Amino acid sequence: MTPLGAAQADLDAVTALVRAAGTSFYRGMRVLPPDRRHAMYAIYAFCRIVDDIADGDDDLARKLPALDAWHARVAGLWQGASDGPVTRVLARAVAVFPLREADFHAVIDGMRMDCEAAIVAPDTATLDLYCDRVAVAVGRLSVRAFGDASPAADEVAHGLGRALQLTNILRDLHEDAARGRLYLPRELLDAAGVPHDPHAALAHPALAEVCAQLARRAHGYYADAAAAMCRCDRRAMRPARLMGATYQAILARVERRGWRDLATPAKLPKWQKLWIALRYGVA
Repeated sequence: MTPLGAAQADLDAVTALVRAAGTSFYRGMRVLPPDRRHAMYAIYAFCRIVDDIADGDDDLARKLPALDAWHARVAGLWQGASDGPVTRVLARAVAVFPLREADFHAVIDGMRMDCEAAIVAPDTATLDLYCDRVAVAVGRLSVRAFGDASPAADEVAHGLGRALQLTNILRDLHEDAARGRLYLPRELLDAAGVPHDPHAALAHPALAEVCAQLARRAHGYYADAAAAMCRCDRRAMRPARLMGATYQAILARVERRGWRDLATPAKLPKWQKLWIALRYGVA
């Protein structure tokens, strides 16, 4: 029997989409049993597709209907409706695991926030809503696919999702500015006298102060997630520990690089990725 009882061709198509993304996600999820692994691949594929819609070159008149179509596809999953490999595997995943429809819709709404207008210096409440939609909602789906649907697992998603997204924001400042985006919260920018214009902000001498404060928030969320993991099923949290350790290492590398040469990538060397995988992937 195939994982999730899905057609092998559909599983292969979804797996190929994940591998083509070129991230460490494909290897990281291999610590999971086949049913859970392929559910996670389908969740990732869904997230990738809607993210590509939001970040694509189409104008808003095309993007919004494309995202709305995914709202409709998600609603149909609980009736077994599907129209391609990703939705067919997702339909099997939602039949097997306690995935929540609202979390899929939240992810789409987060992508809508990104494509309706460039996000520039959002207030803290808006940034937190954005993080909840594009990262924490994915975490809530993920912990259920991992094998823990407890309130503590949702706390893991709450902390780890925010920590990962803040790490991404700090890592990608230069790339985001090139797209006219600046996700640093306006309260921190205003307190430090940093302008809201993305390029001016990145050149301002007080940028380091703002980034250091946001990094401290991220560290706090990592700590919250780690504490919540102690109250979860240990085996189910293996992928969460792996992701947390990987992104904490990325944040540490970003902090060591500093906030001046932002065009320099803050990537982990292969040896460090392997060490993290060996330590946390089998723990």
